Amino acid sequence: MMNRFSNAFIAAVLAGIIVAPVFGLQIIRTGMTTHLESDWQIILIGMALVFVVQLIRPNVNRTKVRESRWTLPKLSMQHKKILLYIVIACAVVWPFFGGRAQVDIATLVLIYIMLGLGLNIVVGFAGLLDLGFVGFYAVGAYTYALLYHYAGWGFWEALPLAGGMAALFGFLLGFPVLRLRGDYLAIVTLGFGEIIRLLLINMYNLTGGPDGISGIPKPTVFGFPMARRAPEGQTTFHDMMGWTFSNQDVVVYLYLMALALALITLLVSSRVVRMPIGRAWEALREDEIACRSLGLNPTTIKLSAFTMGAMFAGFGGAFFAARQGLVNPESFTFIESALILAIVVLGGMGSQIGVILAAIVLTVVPELAREFAEYRMLIFGLVMVAMMVWRPQGLLPVQRPHVELRT
Repeated sequence: MMNRFSNAFIAAVLAGIIVAPVFGLQIIRTGMTTHLESDWQIILIGMALVFVVQLIRPNVNRTKVRESRWTLPKLSMQHKKILLYIVIACAVVWPFFGGRAQVDIATLVLIYIMLGLGLNIVVGFAGLLDLGFVGFYAVGAYTYALLYHYAGWGFWEALPLAGGMAALFGFLLGFPVLRLRGDYLAIVTLGFGEIIRLLLINMYNLTGGPDGISGIPKPTVFGFPMARRAPEGQTTFHDMMGWTFSNQDVVVYLYLMALALALITLLVSSRVVRMPIGRAWEALREDEIACRSLGLNPTTIKLSAFTMGAMFAGFGGAFFAARQGLVNPESFTFIESALILAIVVLGGMGSQIGVILAAIVLTVVPELAREFAEYRMLIFGLVMVAMMVWRPQGLLPVQRPHVELRT
């Protein structure tokens, strides 16, 4: 009992040390002077909560908590297809009845679903920890922005090249990390993402530096601009259809485009993982030495995972540039990489349904709790720590084929 009490007391003291700089110390300005004022009430409440939790925590059967699995009910293949078609039909129809803000948030969710599925190939399937995934996202966005700014290319012309350019960068990144794994691989990929961002800032004559590139047009509909006024010599989509222009129509159109790209990403990744290259990714994730002993080439497997994952990030970046109409380096910081990686980890590495669920949770919940926006990253970190303690396999872990032998 004394040992449990001492451990809870130490945990409470450490919590107070951590909480004090965040909540307890406030900068108060009086005239020309400033001073720090401590809010001891918040600090003591936080310490008391940690003390109580640590005191009663050993009474919980942690083995049962860790072994508990929330899994999807087992359905036949035909029922799964029917359910998938119903969900897609609801997703297509919903924006016509939702508000503009809700549809806009849903479009952002779909972008993160696309990015999460792309990173899931690298981290979930191949087992390669990538902390610089946002670099490929930036390459795709700037590829479309530069092609429009200097060559006048439209979205549909630049989209394949944006994915191809991001895939090329993923292929080039694969070479320096062929012999790396674990923490060393994470450090190199983290440096790659920061290098891309710093290059975008310093190449002012080409990329516009910190100001970025603005005036990027929205995607057209069969060559007809989706805008209030069309460039000289062109006709807008609304004039061609005889409709009255509405900004809601543009928001719905962008949502449907994001939905189509996310579905394509899901379809391709789910098909590829069942192909021999997908099995090779899983073999590499489980044991690289055993993978090599089977006659597989780890070099080719790693390069294919980085290339395909980066390609989907490039597509997402190009769509992000078209949706925002502006790109600058501050949109591609390390926080974005951490958020995308958190989506994969929270949903369950290798689980595509889990990635989709985690993307919805991590994108929608902060929008619903805007009054806590100041503490968003702190709450986000606490949630991830809690997940690693009580459910490290993720919200919806992937169901891997296995055989159980009777004792």
